[in-house]
Amino acid sequence: MSDSTVTPTEPPAEDDLAAVARLKDAYEKLRAEMGKVIVGQNAVLEELLIAVFARGHCLLIGVPGLAKTLMIHTLADALNLSYNRIQFTPDLMPSDITGTEVIQEDKATGVRQFKFLRGPIFANIVLADEINRTPPKTQAALLEAMQERQVTAGGERHRLPDPFFVLATQNPIEQEGTYPLPEAQLDRFMLNVMVGYPNEAEEQDIVRLTTTTHRPVVSKVLSGNEILALQEIVRKVPVADHVVRYAVRLTRATRRDLDDAPTFIRDYVSWGAGPRASQYLILAAKARAVLHGNYHVSIDDVRSVANPVLRHRIITNFNAEAEGLKPDDVVDRLVKTIPVDDHEAEQSGKLPKLFRSANAG
Repeated sequence: MSDSTVTPTEPPAEDDLAAVARLKDAYEKLRAEMGKVIVGQNAVLEELLIAVFARGHCLLIGVPGLAKTLMIHTLADALNLSYNRIQFTPDLMPSDITGTEVIQEDKATGVRQFKFLRGPIFANIVLADEINRTPPKTQAALLEAMQERQVTAGGERHRLPDPFFVLATQNPIEQEGTYPLPEAQLDRFMLNVMVGYPNEAEEQDIVRLTTTTHRPVVSKVLSGNEILALQEIVRKVPVADHVVRYAVRLTRATRRDLDDAPTFIRDYVSWGAGPRASQYLILAAKARAVLHGNYHVSIDDVRSVANPVLRHRIITNFNAEAEGLKPDDVVDRLVKTIPVDDHEAEQSGKLPKLFRSANAG
């Protein structure tokens, strides 16, 4: 059997196909509800919801006034989940995020004991607003929560609610008095989403919407249990071998120390992406495929999520800075450079057999 052959699988259950349709319907309803408050920013909203349904964290970067905080708050309103906002400041302490232990006395017995008071991290959606305005010691308080989905205090583990998302914002232009996130923490974010300026028509709509007494009401679309079920559906979406190979090759091509690294990577990149990038490329591509109502992952899905997955995992060098090249420029060039093995795609029929019958006709 050749490497390009896809292992036959059983036909999909009707429940799974119906769940994909439910997820697409939920996505459209969420977009509609958020559209009551957020004008434009369709690509940003899609990437934000990809992170939610792929069970990942998201970092939104944009200049002030682009509704980054409002976008996350509106998402929380549209989901029947608990929500806390943490304003990161230079004097914020780790215990202000995770919680702290205090001594309490039992009035009946007079016995004193430690009790853990939970911090704002104990919520389904945590908005880490301007996350780069607090020192590294406090930023690190999020590491365990983002990776292990738990908080350890006094030697005791406290599980965070499920689902759990850290949605952080950052201002790219005001760097005085800020603390850049270390690479280890950046790697915990599944997607790095760039929030751009609205076009002229959208800006006119924003002005009309926000300068009247009208206050749009956002309806609840999904509960926590429904989100968990839809996250499982995303995980079940099959991926053909050639798509997995493409995602891995795309990630590995960012590493300058490999023998087959492209020349421009050696010239402009100091450090490339790790294996987590390959995992997130496939997970994000799965979520994107299902949100668009597809039953399989395509190369285009991987390419569409390449920038938000890779841009914060590639460290460019002085040569790139001198020539004005950003990580996005490197990713764009890689997407054009890394070939798709047409033979593998042809051999596998371009999609796994699991969902071929679903797409027939």
